[in-house]
Amino acid sequence: MAVFVLDKRKQPLMPCSEKRARLLLDRGRAVVHRAVPFTIRLRDRRVEDSAIQPVRLALDPGSKVTGLAVVRETKQADLKTGEVRRERAVLTLFELSHRGEAIRKSLDQRRVFRRARRNRKTRYRAPRFNNRRRPKGWLPPSLRHRLETARTWVHRFQRLAPVVAVSQELVRFDTQAMENPEISGVEYQQGTLYGYEVREYLLEKWGRKCVYCSAKGRPLEIEHIIPRSRGGTDRVSNLTVACRSCNQAKGNRDVRDFLKSQRKRLMRILSHAKSSLKDAAAVNSTRWALFNVLAETGLNMEAGTGGRTKWNRTRLGIPKTHTLDAVCVGRVDFVSGWQCPVLSIRATGRGSYQRTRLTRHGFPRGYLMRHKRVRGFQTGDYVRAEVPTGKWSGIHVGRVAVRSSGRFNIQKPQGVVQGIHARYCTLIQRADGYGYAVQSKKTVGEKEVASEAA
Repeated sequence: MAVFVLDKRKQPLMPCSEKRARLLLDRGRAVVHRAVPFTIRLRDRRVEDSAIQPVRLALDPGSKVTGLAVVRETKQADLKTGEVRRERAVLTLFELSHRGEAIRKSLDQRRVFRRARRNRKTRYRAPRFNNRRRPKGWLPPSLRHRLETARTWVHRFQRLAPVVAVSQELVRFDTQAMENPEISGVEYQQGTLYGYEVREYLLEKWGRKCVYCSAKGRPLEIEHIIPRSRGGTDRVSNLTVACRSCNQAKGNRDVRDFLKSQRKRLMRILSHAKSSLKDAAAVNSTRWALFNVLAETGLNMEAGTGGRTKWNRTRLGIPKTHTLDAVCVGRVDFVSGWQCPVLSIRATGRGSYQRTRLTRHGFPRGYLMRHKRVRGFQTGDYVRAEVPTGKWSGIHVGRVAVRSSGRFNIQKPQGVVQGIHARYCTLIQRADGYGYAVQSKKTVGEKEVASEAA
């Protein structure tokens, strides 16, 4: 993994190897500028005195994970044919995990709290849900978060490396073909429920009997196979019919948990139902919005299709991961150095406005601190603690969780160290809303991605 380098005025230079960075630090020619991603700042170099090569930032957008690759791009002409070859040397790879699902759950919880409060305080207030207009290009917060995190990291890489161009995979999923590969012609306009009501369609699909107990002749209710509280949708593919007793017995449990003792019935229901397409829909909804956001940076933009990315990856013998898909976006003839560690970046947020812990019934059970910082530290800061004596004596490096008492918990890869006093802690890097972890080198065939849309 390459190390980012800045000059004495914090202008980006070409990244260097880990060995060279270590030598520069040992000789006193550089200081650590940032811990993650690891960045050094030279004391005796200016950008005017350095050789800068073109660096490209490539993105493979996804619903849950976005792959990012910082590559050095060169062009070489064939002396015989005159054809220009575009070669990419991978400098470093990143995997950015979004928190769109957490945002959606938080908004659902806030909506429930607001509705309950309004029912208690203003029972007879007139409804006001039709008097708000959404601006042009509006996106739900869970989708807008994907755009903003991608834009944030593009701007960060511009400050850490001499990025001159951006490549984005502008993929579009055919959701109807994903459900029915044989669909064609006018069937695209007719849809699944052509000629049916929803209830009648479900009764015909599931044989007019309860899918859980096979009871006939009873009133049947529409049931979610995967409950909405567990990420299910209202698509017809996630709906079935069940009798009242089975519907109440299942509640909001997952169907795999409810039918774990009836393996054959469970497999029949799952095979008859269809997978959710919300990840593909999220990518389709944000692809052009992300392109416009990246175009605002003023960098040279290149858009590649998903088919070309797959062709490049297959031709070059590169396994499928989000980060390596990013390397293969657009026009590329040769790739080198792709077998390198990946820095996993997980969006964690910057805390919560909610200062009250609630029980499952909605009653308060505890209260959080009113201030984020305790003795100069806040939860999420990257610290180094040198404890001289006691149970946890030694050196501990990790993320800190502050307590009002001044005794903190430090999250390390090996586990949690509890009760470390603030006077033993030294700040390494402030919390920035993201968590970091380095993944080891991947061999061919490891960590295959289950869905291109995820």
